[in-house]
Amino acid sequence: MSPVVSARRLDINGIVQGVGFRPYIYQLAAAHDLKGSVVNTGFGVRVHVEGRPEKVAGFCRAMATHGPPMARITEITEHQSPPAGFSDFTIGQTDRGTPSVNTFVCPDTAVCADCLREMHDPRDRRYRYPFINCTNCGPRYTIVYDLPYDRPYTTMKHFEMCDQCRAEYHDPSSRRFHAQPNACPVCGPRAVVCDSTGEKIPCADPIAHAADRLKAGAIVAIKGLGGFHLAADAANCDAVVRLRRKKGRAEKPFAVMAPGLEQIRTFARIRPEEEDLLTSCRRPIVLVEKKAPNLICNAVAPNNPCFGVMLPYTPLHHLLLEHGFCALVMTSGNAAKEPIVLDNERAFSNLCRIADFFLIHDRDICVRADDSIVRHLAGTQRVIRRSRGYAPAPLALDSRCPQILACGAELKNTVCLTKDENAFLSQHIGDLENPEAFDFFQSTIDHLRGLFDITPEVVVHDMHPDYMSTRYALAQSAVKHVAVQHHHAHVVSCMAENRISDTIIGLAFDGTGYGTDGRIWGGEVLVADAAAFVRAAHLQYVPMPGGSAAVADPRRMAAGWLHQAFGNQWVDLDLECVRSRDPEELAVISRMIEKQINSPLTSSMGRLFDTVAAIAGIHSGPVEFEGQAAIKLEAAAGANPGLLDQKACYPYDLPADTHGAIEIRSLIRAVVDDVQAGRSAAEISRRFHSTLVYLFSQICDQIRVRQGISRVVLTGGVFQNAYLLSAMAGRLTAMDFSVYTHGLVPANDGGISLGQAVAAAAGMP
Repeated sequence: MSPVVSARRLDINGIVQGVGFRPYIYQLAAAHDLKGSVVNTGFGVRVHVEGRPEKVAGFCRAMATHGPPMARITEITEHQSPPAGFSDFTIGQTDRGTPSVNTFVCPDTAVCADCLREMHDPRDRRYRYPFINCTNCGPRYTIVYDLPYDRPYTTMKHFEMCDQCRAEYHDPSSRRFHAQPNACPVCGPRAVVCDSTGEKIPCADPIAHAADRLKAGAIVAIKGLGGFHLAADAANCDAVVRLRRKKGRAEKPFAVMAPGLEQIRTFARIRPEEEDLLTSCRRPIVLVEKKAPNLICNAVAPNNPCFGVMLPYTPLHHLLLEHGFCALVMTSGNAAKEPIVLDNERAFSNLCRIADFFLIHDRDICVRADDSIVRHLAGTQRVIRRSRGYAPAPLALDSRCPQILACGAELKNTVCLTKDENAFLSQHIGDLENPEAFDFFQSTIDHLRGLFDITPEVVVHDMHPDYMSTRYALAQSAVKHVAVQHHHAHVVSCMAENRISDTIIGLAFDGTGYGTDGRIWGGEVLVADAAAFVRAAHLQYVPMPGGSAAVADPRRMAAGWLHQAFGNQWVDLDLECVRSRDPEELAVISRMIEKQINSPLTSSMGRLFDTVAAIAGIHSGPVEFEGQAAIKLEAAAGANPGLLDQKACYPYDLPADTHGAIEIRSLIRAVVDDVQAGRSAAEISRRFHSTLVYLFSQICDQIRVRQGISRVVLTGGVFQNAYLLSAMAGRLTAMDFSVYTHGLVPANDGGISLGQAVAAAAGMP
């Protein structure tokens, strides 16, 4: 009697291509004594299995709960299928006939431990090969032109595999089965070192030559996974200071890359949670506390309590760092305000005025991807910049979405595309301030649309009419255009990440956002769901003398607040932010405020932080980068908010109604009194932070009493402030609120596009 044979077809969606999923299925089928086939398709992977019913059932259970380390299954659709009489289990050719692409691309990941062992084994044919990889590691998103993920649709298409690499590629038992970047020294990419003119320097070992130059104090441009870095020896102050001068970057911290945890521990304190982030396959930059004293040049991260540190994530990085460095500065390879450079010729033309040498290779980069930045704070990972290692992995949504393109904000731009129950948040694009950045913005949209077969029926944009992202959105034809208010998008972004659909209280604190009244918002209390919001309270409006000039110089912003608090007498105050101005200049600023000339009104929390930093003398000159003064104000408060004391708060007045302005002129006067009484910057900063915590927790309590809402979302760039986030979340939790914050999506404008997309979908009939 013939045994009963059952057959099933399984369509598997998710990150299942280029991650060793088909050989995993092959081996799993063998373990369950099944016949059939597995093949890549446009929607993911299709599996046909047949055999004894209990074996088929066991295979399906195992497949859903296990898998390769880089794989992520989001959906499995099972179909009963008639047995086809397979004699064995095979891995078939990719089916490119699928009408719709519905699979995902794996983010780039760090070289795995197995490849590193081979790279350091003198007996291995890939000994010291700087482009070693396998199905468990290496470049993915940054080399992919199209899906399905096969070598002809990657930047590896120009490298024909040698016989040994081809044998691995076709061997289901090999770790390199269908590893599209698979290569070796015989057939793969090669590194070379060049001088500042782009002329190749003959040498036996380009990486060792570059290391020697770095040790001698040179600046070296290094080609990585998603673009170029500018590198210098982090212990060589002359080299670091020269890099700052040549890049035009006076104070913004540089990231550093260290060979291992042991070296990091010589200059920074690493908590276990930070160690996990540093050693994860994503290899982000992690913000960690400095040790004092340390060997790292002070110019790496001046006036900052933290270092941004990462571990090597490519084989080339490992080989370079092995030459005895404690750490290398690894800052983005770009000219000021331009995107990171990704190709060799552009690197020679754009970076030759900065770099003394170039360590390059001949594997092209298809997609830019800056290093991601994370921080472990208040019990979880906080992504500050979501890029390499994270993008374009999808974020799961609470419900199905139509196909939407959300164009994001002007600063820290990302874009977001939705399809079904997934949101594809792009890598960090940056500030849309020049044609190069705007080109990057457009090419990213085109690339993601093509990869995921998305034809948007809705294009979403910020309400600000002059944003480049808004202009792009409105120029798109044959689509519905939807505008979403900036701070509502912030709130909905956090709601989407936490999969909340109820009405919540949203505290949205940032520097700039266009309001529904045409003014600049930023210190907002919203009562919102995904579709709509009501502005429940906000910081009182204050003039910004000079508009954008007040963003660049906190002293101007302080002038606006001091005029509110002291009238025309503010120019006579004995404060550094006043004394440092020429009397004639003070008179001009005062007239601008009084006559409302080029002095738009703002309710911005970011500008309030700038103001207090300027009044307290913590930062009273122009800023080099967004948030610089606020970061110094946070640092002055110390690392731990501890127990807050309401008695130590500055005076404030709660809004008179549910839509009112929060009057804080008395707070400004009290800060001035503290400065003139000689109180320390640390005490002023702690009192200011405590005041915000008690003020806004009381407003939340008022709303709860009136409307019965007990969920609070904390969002916006100001909540990257560790002291404020910890203190506010702790206080609200102690008051029995449910508090929701950002983890995988940036709280800053890098998360705006996700909120825009979800808000637009919620508002559709």
